[in-house]
Amino acid sequence: MNHTQHPAQIQHQLEQMRQENLLLRTRLQNILEQAHRNQNIMERHQHFDLKIIGASHFEELISHIFSALAITSELDMVTLVLLDPRTDLQKMLADLRIDLSAFPHLHFIRHSKELQIHSLPLLKPVLGPYQDLHHASLFRCCHKKPRSVAVIPLLRQNKLIGYLNLGSLQADRFQHSMATDFIERLGSIIAICLENVLNNERLVYIGLTDPLTQVSNRRYVEQRMLEEIARARRQNYSIACMYLDIDYFKNINDQCGHQGGDDVLCEVARRIKTELRLSDTLGRFGGEEFVVLLINTSLQDAAMVAERIRRSIASTPFSLTDGGQCKTSISIGLTVVGLQENFGDAHHVAREMLARADHALYAAKHGGRNRVCYQ
Repeated sequence: MNHTQHPAQIQHQLEQMRQENLLLRTRLQNILEQAHRNQNIMERHQHFDLKIIGASHFEELISHIFSALAITSELDMVTLVLLDPRTDLQKMLADLRIDLSAFPHLHFIRHSKELQIHSLPLLKPVLGPYQDLHHASLFRCCHKKPRSVAVIPLLRQNKLIGYLNLGSLQADRFQHSMATDFIERLGSIIAICLENVLNNERLVYIGLTDPLTQVSNRRYVEQRMLEEIARARRQNYSIACMYLDIDYFKNINDQCGHQGGDDVLCEVARRIKTELRLSDTLGRFGGEEFVVLLINTSLQDAAMVAERIRRSIASTPFSLTDGGQCKTSISIGLTVVGLQENFGDAHHVAREMLARADHALYAAKHGGRNRVCYQ
């Protein structure tokens, strides 16, 4: 230090040094705070990753995506679009009693062009301001429009399976210039988890589905009976059970061959299912026999459904794979378990219900077939 300096100059230099020191301390504090925030963000995302990786069922995974991801990443909206070209996925989930209406931010499409974003790259995330032309269909379930969005393609083995869509009310949250490494990693993890849980659900579905008609098998129907008997007790409603048998089915096999018989079985299952609600259960019990459970249904209403099924099968010929046609009919036995009968061991109630429907079916067969009988 120059000893000839004026005291005022010395004081000024000392003040400058203090200001610089304060600035350095402030910068260091900001760096430490940012590091702490980054650590918290990383821990939250690791926790989210563990949650979705640990999900074993479709509903569990979807719930985590819509709730945990929004909180973890501080997002205003999250939507998911899955490609389902033949609606097979939706049918499987419906048959597994997964209520898709519980997830309004989940949508299924047959082709990516339905989203009007086919001009966007499909293999990389797209970030930027919200545009109605490209993004309206992605966020149509949201009450507010985002101001910036990230559209993340979900890919498995370079095949597009859907889009994860993130929206923010902040215009600068997602920008074209931002790096996409982290978002791509997020999309990869979610795509892998989706593939895993859907494969798990397919295994369950296969184990509970008749391979020919693609309706439930006997094991599943018996399981549903016990579940519905218990639910009916809690919620105080009755259950209707139908036992259905195709009339003269052996003649169909003899005249039209086994392929013709398979064609009739599949179409009968389809026509029955058309008359049922999503909450009802249809299963093939073996051979040409089917069982239907109608939930929260009176005898009068169940009889109307049974009659619609009978008419549907008897009134329209069946088209066969070989180009021919055949006609057939169906006999139906019907019974209802009311509140006064639904007590004691659930297995016993289920056996009694099925036996009564079977006895009613026997009466329909011996009464001339192509009819509905009650017991």
